[in-house]
Amino acid sequence: MIEALASLSAFEKAVQAAALSRADTAAPVQRSAFPGAAAIGGSAPANFSDIMAQFAASVRNDMRAGEAASIAGIQGRASPQQVVEAVMSAEQSLQTAVAIRDKVVSAYLELSRMAI
Repeated sequence: MIEALASLSAFEKAVQAAALSRADTAAPVQRSAFPGAAAIGGSAPANFSDIMAQFAASVRNDMRAGEAASIAGIQGRASPQQVVEAVMSAEQSLQTAVAIRDKVVSAYLELSRMAI
């Protein structure tokens, strides 16, 4: 399962590549524009690609923690409550990532339909 999360790093690279291709035309996000950014990675990122990269890393870490807690629960080293909390957190993070991905794809399709 952890190996399957390598696709998240591909997502991070795609987001960064898209941001680099538009770096000369895009203005950086102001720190006050996204107050929740500090909660994602500890410090407020400079632009949207940093926000998305930190979010993807956070999702990957939550998935790994959920899987590790599940394994520890099977081995008897973690309580059922710890396992459930970790798995629920991982599930919530994954659902959020999927929802964001769906919105990005929808926005891309919308832009591709626009007449130039």
